[in-house]
Amino acid sequence: MVTLEPVGLLVRRWRQRRNRSQMDVALGANLSTRHLSCIETGRAIPSRSMIERLCDELDVPLRERNAFHLAAGFAPVHPERPLADLGAARTAVEAVLAGHEPSPALAVNVRWELVTANRAATAFFAGLPASLVTPPVNVLRATLHPEGLAPRIRNLTQWRAHTLRRLRRQLARTAAEGLAELLAELESYPAPAGRTEEESSDDLAVPLLLSSDHGDLAFLYTTTVFGSPKDVTLDEIAVETFFPADAATADLLRAMSPERTGAGTL
Repeated sequence: MVTLEPVGLLVRRWRQRRNRSQMDVALGANLSTRHLSCIETGRAIPSRSMIERLCDELDVPLRERNAFHLAAGFAPVHPERPLADLGAARTAVEAVLAGHEPSPALAVNVRWELVTANRAATAFFAGLPASLVTPPVNVLRATLHPEGLAPRIRNLTQWRAHTLRRLRRQLARTAAEGLAELLAELESYPAPAGRTEEESSDDLAVPLLLSSDHGDLAFLYTTTVFGSPKDVTLDEIAVETFFPADAATADLLRAMSPERTGAGTL
C-alpha cells in the first residue's frame, strides 16, 4: 500500500465524511482543537498513538488506518493475512457456517467477494454462468445480474432497492476501494418493472423471496462481524447467515439438505 497524500488531508477527509467538527473530534480524541487543526493543515505530524486515537474516534477501517501511518512516515500497524492463517478466527467462521446447515451462510469481504460458504449457500449459485461464479465471486453481482439469481428473486424490486441502499451506506462508512464501481455496475442493471404482491406485504424485515426447483423459499438474514479486530482481513469479513422466514422454507431446507438428498442445487 502506497499513499502520496499527506496524513492531515486523510484526517480532514475522514472527519468530514463523518460530519464531525474539529472541536467535536478533538474532544473525543483528547487533544486540543488547535493541535487537530495543525495536523489537518500539515503543520504537525501525528504520532502512531495519535493516529490510532483519531482513527478510533472517526471509526476508520484498519486498511485505511495503515494508509494514515504510511502517510505520516510510519510502517503499517495492522497486518493483512489470508483467512487460512487467522487461526481461531478462521475456526470460528467455519464453525458458524457449518453449524448453520441446512440454512445458507457465507462469508464475504468488504468488496462482497466470496471468502467461503457452507454447502447450502453454494447451492444458490449452482448453474449460473461461469462469468459470475469464477473466483473471486462477487456475491452481489451474482445475485442481481440479469443472468444471475435475479430472475429467481420473486421480490426483485424490493430486494434490489434494499441491496443498493445497503451498499451506498457501506461505501459512505468504509470508502473501500472498488465499492463505488460495484455500486455503479449494480445500478446499471435493468430495474424490474412494477411491484409484486410479495413486495407490498408488511414484513418484519426485508425478506429474500427465492424460487427454486423444489418450491418457493423465504429468508431473513443477519450479518455478523468480529469485534475489536486487529487484522485487516478479519476487519473486512462479514458472515451473512440466512434464516427461514416461514415454516415451509424450513421444511424445504431440511428436505433439500445434502445429507438427505445427495444433491447440491436449489
